[in-house]
Amino acid sequence: MAIYHCSVKTISRSAGRSATASAAYRAATSIVDTTTGERHDYTAKQGVISTHLLLPDGAPEWGRAELWNAAEAAETRKNSTVAREIVLALPAELSAEERQRLALDYAREIVARHGCAVDVAVHAPGKEGDQRNHHAHLLMTTRRVTRDGLTEKTREWDGGRQGKETVERWRARWSELANERLAQVGQAARIDHRSHAARGLLSTPGVHLGPAASGYERRTGEPSRRRESQQRQQSQQQPTGPQRVDALMRASDWKHRLKLRQEEQRRRLDEQRRIEQQRREEQRLAEQKRLEEQRAAAQAEKPPQPPQPPRSRGMRMR
Repeated sequence: MAIYHCSVKTISRSAGRSATASAAYRAATSIVDTTTGERHDYTAKQGVISTHLLLPDGAPEWGRAELWNAAEAAETRKNSTVAREIVLALPAELSAEERQRLALDYAREIVARHGCAVDVAVHAPGKEGDQRNHHAHLLMTTRRVTRDGLTEKTREWDGGRQGKETVERWRARWSELANERLAQVGQAARIDHRSHAARGLLSTPGVHLGPAASGYERRTGEPSRRRESQQRQQSQQQPTGPQRVDALMRASDWKHRLKLRQEEQRRRLDEQRRIEQQRREEQRLAEQKRLEEQRAAAQAEKPPQPPQPPRSRGMRMR
């Protein structure tokens, strides 16, 4: 079944991030930040299938390093947003070539519409994760690119009503374009950018955990905090009718699992305290025994003292 995922994020200095480091990581390459002199080297990173730098017509003939260094130099504030990123889940039902073409066609439409540059990196699924998780990272400049370089800000992507409309429009466009390609290859699977509530579905939507939470669950076999947080948010939406029954069941299941997890944590802490107390008591007894043995050995080595004659009291002279 094809999975819909299209999220828009920002790369901001206030979060300690940079456009040069983000571009180097997603493309598995090395970029020197000319502002800081720091080299971001991710050439050892695996799983990057292809990278493509898309520029508007008439833009300077920049390479990846030149573009993102220019993006960093164009922003002067310490909390500036230096790039935007769109993360796309590519349909596993398509071939590798079709997935790459789909991501590039979508990126080209963004370049044509907003005049920004888009750096596309197509990634393969992780070795230990879901092997259907083909995805693409679209790193976008926050300024339009012309023959003069980076110019005005693409304010239509910023927050507020206009920003929400822009994001929603491109989320909808992704589902349209992906469904067109699925139909072209004869696949019945389809994706939909709308929420389950907007579509009138009673089933629980899937939870996107991200690499950190997914890795935690694989290692421990326990639900991550991100999963529990999202399930808690879903249970607090207070739906009505059958949806409310479904939400209450999810909330009850979450509370039960949380209680079991808390009890297990308490049991482990009690066991750790018991072991620590036992270890300290054994150390105390061992130290006490060692001191007693030292005193006994010292007493044995000490030569016997001859008896002392009784002291006589002398006559007191008047």
